Amino acid sequence: MGRMVRTSLASVKHVSVTKSPPHPTEESGFLRDPEVQLMLRAKNDDDEAFSQLVTAYQDRLIAIFYHIVGSQEAAEDLAQEVFLRIYRARHGYEPTARFSTWLFRIANNLASNTRRDQGRRKEVSLASQDSGPHTLRNADKLPADKSSLMPTRQVDKRELQMLVQQALSTLNERQRMAVLLHKFEDMSYQDIAEAMEMTPTAVKSLLSRARENLRQVLEPHMQLGK
Repeated sequence: MGRMVRTSLASVKHVSVTKSPPHPTEESGFLRDPEVQLMLRAKNDDDEAFSQLVTAYQDRLIAIFYHIVGSQEAAEDLAQEVFLRIYRARHGYEPTARFSTWLFRIANNLASNTRRDQGRRKEVSLASQDSGPHTLRNADKLPADKSSLMPTRQVDKRELQMLVQQALSTLNERQRMAVLLHKFEDMSYQDIAEAMEMTPTAVKSLLSRARENLRQVLEPHMQLGK
């Protein structure tokens, strides 16, 4: 974890900064976000504050990218690129959203650009993958959330996690990103809409279709609860 922090800082010390459009911030409610405060410190060249943000989001970004591109190495490279972009843009940063929303907007755009540049990647099976940095937080809550589905037999957390990962791999990229942000990052429809540059209504529809697709995949392993 520390390696990426040091690499991120060392890699951008002499890179020119791209500033974002200015926005008024004095009355912004987002100033109460502790991570926004860290980013404002990073804006003033506080490298320790930036390192805290990297530590907080590094593994979470890798997990999301892993489930988008299907490669641990590529996921780590993409997460590194997100932090590099944030560091380069730090002097132009203005808190117009929660920090997490802003970060995942950058991640979503980067993932979209990667898919356009490299074409659609062949889906990979997740069944044989070991637990590691790409393991999703709260992966065991998806089947039971807003559903009457229950396991047909006792399964341990690891097995359930694998089932969820396999189900996620069947979704298209936009559905997968929306599910990852909503279920595993606990983001609201509004925050997902901002991150994915959609309307909240479109996000709700996207998630509804994704849940139905997940249900169809998971149903062979589930039974209706009483």
